[in-house]
Amino acid sequence: MTGKTVGVLGFPFSKGQPKGGTELAPKELRAAGIVDRIQALGNNVIDHGDVDLSGLPADSKVGVAKNSLAVGEANKKLSEDVAKYLKKGEQVLLLGGDHSLGIGSLHGHTQVQPDTVVVWVDAHADLNTPFTSDSKNMHGMPLAYVVKEMAQFLPKTPGLEWCKPSLSTKDIVYIGLRDVDPGERKFIEQLGISCFSMHEVDKFAIKDVVEKALSQVDPSGNRPIHVSFDVDAMDPIHAASTGTKVPGGLTLREAFYIAEEIAATGRLSVLDMVEVNPKLGSPEEKEVTVANTVSVTAKFYGSKRQGDVPPNYVIPRPQA
Repeated sequence: MTGKTVGVLGFPFSKGQPKGGTELAPKELRAAGIVDRIQALGNNVIDHGDVDLSGLPADSKVGVAKNSLAVGEANKKLSEDVAKYLKKGEQVLLLGGDHSLGIGSLHGHTQVQPDTVVVWVDAHADLNTPFTSDSKNMHGMPLAYVVKEMAQFLPKTPGLEWCKPSLSTKDIVYIGLRDVDPGERKFIEQLGISCFSMHEVDKFAIKDVVEKALSQVDPSGNRPIHVSFDVDAMDPIHAASTGTKVPGGLTLREAFYIAEEIAATGRLSVLDMVEVNPKLGSPEEKEVTVANTVSVTAKFYGSKRQGDVPPNYVIPRPQA
Protein backbone atom coordinates (compact mmCIF):
# COMPACT_ATOMS: atom_id res chain seq x y z
CA MET A 1 0.00 0.00 0.00
CA THR A 2 3.03 2.27 0.03
CA GLY A 3 3.48 4.87 -2.68
CA LYS A 4 -0.06 6.26 -2.38
CA THR A 5 -1.00 9.92 -2.00
CA VAL A 6 -2.55 10.39 1.42
CA GLY A 7 -4.41 13.60 2.22
CA VAL A 8 -4.48 14.29 5.96
CA LEU A 9 -7.39 16.31 7.30
CA GLY A 10 -7.99 17.31 10.91
CA PHE A 11 -11.46 17.64 12.39
CA PRO A 12 -11.01 19.47 15.72
CA PHE A 13 -14.52 18.94 17.04
CA SER A 14 -16.06 17.77 20.30
CA LYS A 15 -19.72 18.80 20.26
CA GLY A 16 -20.92 15.33 19.35
CA GLN A 17 -20.35 14.37 23.00
CA PRO A 18 -20.12 16.20 26.34
CA LYS A 19 -16.41 15.91 27.22
CA GLY A 20 -14.18 18.64 25.87
CA GLY A 21 -10.80 17.59 24.54
CA THR A 22 -11.34 15.65 21.31
CA GLU A 23 -10.94 18.94 19.45
CA LEU A 24 -7.27 18.87 20.55
CA ALA A 25 -6.52 15.44 19.10
CA PRO A 26 -5.50 16.47 15.55
CA LYS A 27 -2.84 18.80 16.95
CA GLU A 28 -1.59 16.16 19.40
CA LEU A 29 -1.41 13.45 16.74
CA ARG A 30 0.51 15.70 14.39
CA ALA A 31 2.89 16.68 17.19
CA ALA A 32 3.47 12.96 17.82
CA GLY A 33 4.72 12.58 14.26
CA ILE A 34 1.80 10.95 12.50
CA VAL A 35 2.44 12.73 9.19
CA ASP A 36 6.18 12.00 9.16
CA ARG A 37 5.53 8.38 10.14
CA ILE A 38 3.28 7.78 7.13
CA GLN A 39 5.56 9.74 4.83
CA ALA A 40 8.55 7.63 5.87
CA LEU A 41 6.75 4.53 4.60
CA GLY A 42 7.06 5.81 1.03
CA ASN A 43 3.69 7.51 0.79
CA ASN A 44 3.20 11.00 -0.60
CA VAL A 45 1.50 12.76 2.32
CA ILE A 46 -0.25 16.09 1.92
CA ASP A 47 -1.38 17.70 5.17
CA HIS A 48 -4.40 19.85 4.32
CA GLY A 49 -4.66 21.22 7.84
CA ASP A 50 -8.00 21.24 9.63
CA VAL A 51 -11.55 21.56 8.37
CA ASP A 52 -12.59 25.19 8.78
CA LEU A 53 -15.02 25.04 11.70
CA SER A 54 -15.25 28.77 12.30
CA GLY A 55 -18.68 30.30 12.70
CA LEU A 56 -20.55 27.14 13.70
CA PRO A 57 -24.05 27.79 15.04
CA ALA A 58 -24.58 27.72 18.78
CA ASP A 59 -27.26 25.28 19.90
CA SER A 60 -29.46 26.95 22.51
CA LYS A 61 -31.35 23.83 23.53
CA VAL A 62 -31.19 20.06 23.19
CA GLY A 63 -33.91 19.67 20.57
CA VAL A 64 -34.10 16.14 19.17
CA ALA A 65 -30.36 15.65 19.64
CA LYS A 66 -27.67 17.63 21.44
CA ASN A 67 -25.83 20.24 19.37
CA SER A 68 -27.41 19.03 16.13
CA LEU A 69 -26.99 22.42 14.44
CA ALA A 70 -23.25 22.51 15.13
CA VAL A 71 -22.79 18.81 14.35
CA GLY A 72 -24.72 19.21 11.11
CA GLU A 73 -22.85 22.29 9.87
CA ALA A 74 -19.43 20.89 10.82
CA ASN A 75 -20.14 17.61 9.03
CA LYS A 76 -21.45 19.36 5.93
CA LYS A 77 -18.07 21.11 5.64
CA LEU A 78 -16.29 17.82 6.29
CA SER A 79 -18.30 16.02 3.62
CA GLU A 80 -17.36 18.65 1.06
CA ASP A 81 -13.66 18.45 1.96
CA VAL A 82 -13.55 14.65 1.86
CA ALA A 83 -15.21 14.61 -1.56
CA LYS A 84 -12.82 17.30 -2.84
CA TYR A 85 -9.66 15.40 -1.93
CA LEU A 86 -10.99 12.04 -3.12
CA LYS A 87 -11.73 13.60 -6.50
CA LYS A 88 -8.07 14.62 -6.65
CA GLY A 89 -7.10 10.96 -6.37
CA GLU A 90 -5.98 11.09 -2.74
CA GLN A 91 -6.72 8.65 0.02
CA VAL A 92 -8.06 10.56 2.99
CA LEU A 93 -6.91 10.21 6.59
CA LEU A 94 -9.21 12.00 9.02
CA LEU A 95 -7.91 12.92 12.45
CA GLY A 96 -10.84 13.38 14.82
CA GLY A 97 -12.49 14.73 16.75
CA ASP A 98 -15.40 12.76 18.12
CA HIS A 99 -17.17 10.05 16.16
CA SER A 100 -19.98 12.30 14.97
CA LEU A 101 -17.52 13.00 12.12
CA GLY A 102 -18.67 9.70 10.62
CA ILE A 103 -21.68 11.55 9.21
CA GLY A 104 -19.63 13.88 7.02
CA SER A 105 -16.84 11.42 6.36
CA LEU A 106 -19.12 8.68 5.05
CA HIS A 107 -21.41 11.09 3.21
CA GLY A 108 -18.52 12.73 1.39
CA HIS A 109 -16.91 9.40 0.57
CA THR A 110 -20.03 7.87 -0.92
CA GLN A 111 -20.66 10.92 -3.11
CA VAL A 112 -17.42 10.11 -4.94
CA GLN A 113 -17.24 6.33 -4.51
CA PRO A 114 -20.82 5.05 -4.10
CA ASP A 115 -19.68 1.42 -4.06
CA THR A 116 -17.75 1.94 -0.79
CA VAL A 117 -17.87 -0.66 1.98
CA VAL A 118 -17.46 0.29 5.63
CA VAL A 119 -15.48 -1.44 8.37
CA TRP A 120 -16.57 0.10 11.69
CA VAL A 121 -14.03 -0.75 14.41
CA ASP A 122 -15.51 0.34 17.72
CA ALA A 123 -16.71 -0.71 21.15
CA HIS A 124 -20.03 0.92 20.28
CA ALA A 125 -22.42 0.52 17.36
CA ASP A 126 -23.07 4.28 16.89
CA LEU A 127 -26.42 3.39 15.38
CA ASN A 128 -28.68 5.14 17.86
CA THR A 129 -31.42 7.52 16.81
CA PRO A 130 -32.56 10.46 18.93
CA PHE A 131 -35.40 8.19 20.09
CA THR A 132 -33.23 5.24 21.19
CA SER A 133 -30.39 7.28 22.70
CA ASP A 134 -30.63 8.09 26.40
CA SER A 135 -27.86 10.69 26.21
CA LYS A 136 -28.91 12.34 22.90
CA ASN A 137 -25.18 12.70 22.09
CA MET A 138 -24.61 12.59 18.35
CA HIS A 139 -21.28 10.74 18.46
CA GLY A 140 -23.48 7.70 19.09
CA MET A 141 -25.63 8.31 15.99
CA PRO A 142 -23.45 8.81 12.88
CA LEU A 143 -24.38 5.58 11.11
CA ALA A 144 -28.09 6.19 11.65
CA TYR A 145 -27.89 9.35 9.54
CA VAL A 146 -26.09 7.84 6.55
CA VAL A 147 -27.76 4.40 6.30
CA LYS A 148 -30.71 4.26 3.92
CA GLU A 149 -32.64 1.66 5.91
CA MET A 150 -32.49 3.86 9.03
CA ALA A 151 -34.28 6.85 7.50
CA GLN A 152 -37.71 5.57 8.58
CA PHE A 153 -36.62 5.68 12.24
CA LEU A 154 -35.23 9.24 12.25
CA PRO A 155 -36.99 12.48 13.13
CA LYS A 156 -36.31 15.68 11.22
CA THR A 157 -33.09 16.85 12.79
CA PRO A 158 -32.15 20.55 12.60
CA GLY A 159 -28.77 20.92 10.92
CA LEU A 160 -28.87 17.56 9.13
CA GLU A 161 -31.34 18.43 6.38
CA TRP A 162 -28.53 18.27 3.80
CA CYS A 163 -27.51 14.71 4.67
CA LYS A 164 -29.17 12.20 2.36
CA PRO A 165 -28.54 8.56 3.35
CA SER A 166 -26.15 6.93 0.91
CA LEU A 167 -25.12 3.59 2.46
CA SER A 168 -26.88 0.23 2.65
CA THR A 169 -26.70 -2.03 5.68
CA LYS A 170 -25.24 -4.84 3.53
CA ASP A 171 -22.17 -2.67 2.98
CA ILE A 172 -21.28 -2.30 6.69
CA VAL A 173 -19.46 -4.63 9.07
CA TYR A 174 -18.64 -4.10 12.73
CA ILE A 175 -15.52 -5.34 14.51
CA GLY A 176 -14.96 -5.10 18.27
CA LEU A 177 -18.43 -4.30 19.62
CA ARG A 178 -18.96 -4.86 23.34
CA ASP A 179 -21.22 -2.04 24.58
CA VAL A 180 -24.36 -1.90 22.44
CA ASP A 181 -27.63 -0.22 23.46
CA PRO A 182 -30.91 -2.19 23.22
CA GLY A 183 -32.24 -0.13 20.32
CA GLU A 184 -29.00 -0.56 18.39
CA ARG A 185 -29.07 -4.31 18.98
CA LYS A 186 -32.59 -4.49 17.52
CA PHE A 187 -31.52 -2.46 14.47
CA ILE A 188 -28.50 -4.70 13.88
CA GLU A 189 -30.62 -7.82 14.11
CA GLN A 190 -33.61 -6.57 12.09
CA LEU A 191 -31.53 -4.96 9.35
CA GLY A 192 -29.03 -7.82 9.15
CA ILE A 193 -25.86 -5.79 9.66
CA SER A 194 -22.74 -7.94 9.78
CA CYS A 195 -21.24 -7.86 13.26
CA PHE A 196 -18.18 -9.36 14.92
CA SER A 197 -18.23 -8.45 18.59
CA MET A 198 -15.43 -9.13 21.04
CA HIS A 199 -17.15 -12.46 21.69
CA GLU A 200 -16.47 -13.46 18.08
CA VAL A 201 -12.93 -12.08 18.28
CA ASP A 202 -12.30 -14.30 21.31
CA LYS A 203 -14.05 -17.30 19.77
CA PHE A 204 -12.58 -17.24 16.26
CA ALA A 205 -9.40 -15.14 16.71
CA ILE A 206 -8.68 -11.94 14.84
CA LYS A 207 -7.41 -13.63 11.66
CA ASP A 208 -10.71 -15.36 10.95
CA VAL A 209 -12.75 -12.33 12.05
CA VAL A 210 -11.02 -9.97 9.60
CA GLU A 211 -11.23 -12.53 6.81
CA LYS A 212 -14.93 -13.14 7.39
CA ALA A 213 -15.70 -9.44 7.83
CA LEU A 214 -14.13 -8.44 4.52
CA SER A 215 -15.62 -11.36 2.62
CA GLN A 216 -19.12 -10.55 3.90
CA VAL A 217 -19.16 -6.92 2.76
CA ASP A 218 -16.97 -7.37 -0.31
CA PRO A 219 -16.87 -10.99 -1.53
CA SER A 220 -15.47 -9.92 -4.90
CA GLY A 221 -12.57 -8.09 -3.24
CA ASN A 222 -12.57 -5.03 -5.48
CA ARG A 223 -14.53 -2.27 -3.71
CA PRO A 224 -13.07 0.78 -1.94
CA ILE A 225 -12.89 0.47 1.84
CA HIS A 226 -13.79 3.08 4.43
CA VAL A 227 -12.47 2.29 7.92
CA SER A 228 -13.86 4.18 10.88
CA PHE A 229 -11.62 3.40 13.84
CA ASP A 230 -12.64 4.54 17.31
CA VAL A 231 -9.71 4.19 19.71
CA ASP A 232 -12.10 2.84 22.35
CA ALA A 233 -12.22 -0.33 20.24
CA MET A 234 -8.91 -1.07 21.92
CA ASP A 235 -8.74 -2.15 25.53
CA PRO A 236 -8.29 0.82 27.91
CA ILE A 237 -4.81 -0.43 28.77
CA HIS A 238 -3.85 0.71 25.26
CA ALA A 239 -6.12 3.76 24.91
CA ALA A 240 -7.22 5.18 28.25
CA SER A 241 -7.50 8.79 27.06
CA THR A 242 -10.90 8.49 25.44
CA GLY A 243 -14.39 9.43 26.55
CA THR A 244 -16.28 6.12 26.62
CA LYS A 245 -13.73 3.42 27.37
CA VAL A 246 -14.99 -0.11 27.89
CA PRO A 247 -12.96 -2.99 29.39
CA GLY A 248 -12.27 -6.10 27.37
CA GLY A 249 -11.33 -4.55 24.05
CA LEU A 250 -8.92 -5.31 21.24
CA THR A 251 -5.29 -5.83 22.11
CA LEU A 252 -2.76 -3.64 20.35
CA ARG A 253 -1.67 -6.69 18.36
CA GLU A 254 -5.27 -7.29 17.20
CA ALA A 255 -5.62 -3.64 16.18
CA PHE A 256 -2.36 -3.92 14.25
CA TYR A 257 -3.59 -7.05 12.51
CA ILE A 258 -6.83 -5.39 11.36
CA ALA A 259 -4.85 -2.45 9.97
CA GLU A 260 -2.21 -4.58 8.27
CA GLU A 261 -4.76 -6.84 6.59
CA ILE A 262 -6.78 -3.91 5.28
CA ALA A 263 -3.58 -2.23 4.09
CA ALA A 264 -2.70 -5.44 2.24
CA THR A 265 -5.92 -5.21 0.17
CA GLY A 266 -4.66 -1.99 -1.43
CA ARG A 267 -8.21 -0.67 -1.34
CA LEU A 268 -8.27 1.58 1.72
CA SER A 269 -9.77 4.87 0.57
CA VAL A 270 -10.75 6.75 3.74
CA LEU A 271 -9.64 6.20 7.33
CA ASP A 272 -11.23 7.91 10.33
CA MET A 273 -9.19 7.88 13.55
CA VAL A 274 -11.42 9.24 16.28
CA GLU A 275 -12.13 9.83 19.96
CA VAL A 276 -8.61 10.47 21.26
CA ASN A 277 -9.16 12.91 24.14
CA PRO A 278 -5.91 14.42 25.47
CA LYS A 279 -7.75 16.02 28.39
CA LEU A 280 -8.70 12.67 29.90
CA GLY A 281 -6.43 10.40 31.91
CA SER A 282 -3.01 10.91 33.39
CA PRO A 283 -0.10 12.37 31.38
CA GLU A 284 1.23 8.83 30.96
CA GLU A 285 -2.15 7.55 29.72
CA LYS A 286 -2.40 10.41 27.24
CA GLU A 287 1.10 9.68 25.95
CA VAL A 288 0.36 5.97 25.52
CA THR A 289 -3.00 6.63 23.83
CA VAL A 290 -1.54 9.09 21.34
CA ALA A 291 1.49 6.88 20.62
CA ASN A 292 -0.66 3.79 20.06
CA THR A 293 -3.04 5.72 17.81
CA VAL A 294 -0.12 6.86 15.67
CA SER A 295 1.22 3.29 15.50
CA VAL A 296 -2.12 1.77 14.50
CA THR A 297 -2.63 4.48 11.88
CA ALA A 298 0.80 3.76 10.40
CA LYS A 299 -0.15 0.10 9.98
CA PHE A 300 -2.97 1.15 7.65
CA TYR A 301 -0.40 2.81 5.39
CA GLY A 302 2.23 0.13 5.15
CA SER A 303 4.04 -0.19 8.47
CA LYS A 304 5.13 -3.76 9.28
CA ARG A 305 5.65 -5.35 12.66
CA GLN A 306 8.89 -6.95 11.54
CA GLY A 307 10.31 -3.48 10.90
CA ASP A 308 10.05 -0.88 8.16
CA VAL A 309 12.64 -0.08 5.50
CA PRO A 310 12.65 3.57 4.36
CA PRO A 311 12.40 3.75 0.56
CA ASN A 312 15.78 5.52 0.27
CA TYR A 313 17.61 3.22 2.70
CA VAL A 314 21.04 2.01 1.54
CA ILE A 315 22.83 -0.83 3.33
CA PRO A 316 26.00 0.61 4.87
CA ARG A 317 29.28 -0.86 3.60
CA PRO A 318 32.70 -0.69 5.19
CA GLN A 319 34.94 2.11 3.99
CA ALA A 320 37.86 1.08 1.80
